[in-house]
Amino acid sequence: MKNPGTSHFRADGQGFSLSPRERIGVRGKPGNVRSARLEYSWDLRKLRALRRSRSIPKKTVRMTLFVPGRRPALRCVVAQPPQATGSVRAALLAQGAGARRRLLVAALAFLILLRLVASAEAAAFAEAFSSDPADRGWRTVGDTSLFQWNPASQNLKVTWDSGRPNSYFYRPLGTIMAKSDDFSLAFDLVLEEMKVGVTPNKPFTFQIALGFLNFKAATQTNFVRGTGAQSPHLVEFNYFPDSGFGATVSPVVVSSNNQFIPSFSFPLELIVGDLFHVAMTYRGSNQTLATTMTRNGQPFGPVKDVRLPTQFSDFRVDTLAISSYNDAGAGGSLFARGRLDNLALSISDPPIADLVGNLRIDGWSVEFAARTNWLYALERTEDFKTWISLGPPRPGTGRRDIFVDSDLRQPKAFYQIRAERP
Repeated sequence: MKNPGTSHFRADGQGFSLSPRERIGVRGKPGNVRSARLEYSWDLRKLRALRRSRSIPKKTVRMTLFVPGRRPALRCVVAQPPQATGSVRAALLAQGAGARRRLLVAALAFLILLRLVASAEAAAFAEAFSSDPADRGWRTVGDTSLFQWNPASQNLKVTWDSGRPNSYFYRPLGTIMAKSDDFSLAFDLVLEEMKVGVTPNKPFTFQIALGFLNFKAATQTNFVRGTGAQSPHLVEFNYFPDSGFGATVSPVVVSSNNQFIPSFSFPLELIVGDLFHVAMTYRGSNQTLATTMTRNGQPFGPVKDVRLPTQFSDFRVDTLAISSYNDAGAGGSLFARGRLDNLALSISDPPIADLVGNLRIDGWSVEFAARTNWLYALERTEDFKTWISLGPPRPGTGRRDIFVDSDLRQPKAFYQIRAERP
């Protein structure tokens, strides 16, 4: 090894870094870790022997710090937390039996946990459905029967049924995007069946949809897509089959206060059985959503851009979702089936990156790469029930920011950085 006392290795495709002289860092994508047990010793021979993964409960990381001749000084168990919305949290956990031991532990070890599943990931993501998407953070809410992974054809079978409750096949982004950000989405779509007017007294068309949404808002009981006035925080691709007015491709951006800014391109019919590739790109510099399409490899369209007016407020989207909306409040209804494949996603960087914890003369410090247009606060707890903010939120500088807890009297302490998009 080039540097005695330091080991870099991978467990289940995730990167970890161990250093006995300064700290133990665990970096990577905890939301995707299937199983890993990390045990650390200053005895490098033992360290090499302990590199192998051992079976523990899915999506759990355990780390134990051993100091030769002593009882284990640190034990941390971190399970994947529930879906968070509206904020991103990164947690540093240090625990000891007493104040003196806590200082030793804080000086030697920290564990990073990103509270959103994807928040440590790179800004680009691709999904080819070659294996079970649940292993990569995909989830379903609502009617789970509408979304089925097909292992034989390696794609996602989707049913859009407006007679069912709002249902989503979704993946958290790990960040919160607004109108000032840049992001893009591309996918392949083959429709297999398309019917409109399937609900009594709703004879007109309704949409198939996928794109970006705010998970908390979209799962509220008062989120009603069909009225055009009760579905905030959307950046979405919509297709309306023909019901007498022409088949329409309609990308849309919806603000936090339900300002709908769509474009309507018609007649553009998505023929059943044909392969359509859709590419959507949003630029914060000109606040424009551009959409291009091909049909069986040939140009299809054009699709009109969505340009946000100066009076448009803003949106906050944190989730990628294939959405089957209920037709409440609409004059139309829909039943459609299709196959989705080859999703490619590019999003803004996560708000918390390169997180480091250190013991300084003036206290325990947390340092990380912060972003502008975000607010950050350091929080502390002893029991994971009550979190205490150690000062008012501070705006990110776009550089490395440092937070310090100068109160080291607690026998144990757990820290997290809370990032909010104002």
